[in-house]
Amino acid sequence: MTDSAVADDGASDPEQPDGIVGDDASEEPELAPPTVEDLIDALESVSRERDENFDHWQRVSAEFANFRKQAEKRNAEYAAQAGSRLALALLPVLDACEAAAQQGVEGIDAVASQLKGALERQGLQVIADESEPFDPNRHEAAMTEPGDEGQTEPIVGQVLRTGYAWNGRVLRAAMVKVKG
Repeated sequence: MTDSAVADDGASDPEQPDGIVGDDASEEPELAPPTVEDLIDALESVSRERDENFDHWQRVSAEFANFRKQAEKRNAEYAAQAGSRLALALLPVLDACEAAAQQGVEGIDAVASQLKGALERQGLQVIADESEPFDPNRHEAAMTEPGDEGQTEPIVGQVLRTGYAWNGRVLRAAMVKVKG
């Protein structure tokens, strides 16, 4: 054998692992380059996936924004309810102050006005207007009396017990004497 025959055989080549013959067996077969149509299809596929992901992100983002708004609204309602419960618990104190003032107890007016002022700053509203139209949502009719001549609708003739609202919601209706 000649040197060229030994070199072509590949079996005696010390750099080749056993059992592999020739250079072609150690290399992967070359793939054909992608065609323009393949590249366009791949680009369209990636663009569709990007658009779907963007749409999904927008939906999730909008849902989260709505959730945050609802949670903030719910928290504000809970805070308002907590304040209204406190105000409702203090109404007997205000009633006692009013009764004491009507009995002529001295010094009670200052305490009552401070308490009422502090609660009004937080959202308490007094329902006690005489001569306003009777509203069954804000007034509780305890007594009635005949109305004046020409009166077409019932009005509040006298407030027997002050009513209160908290941030627009009636805590306790005013007990009134209705005229008409």
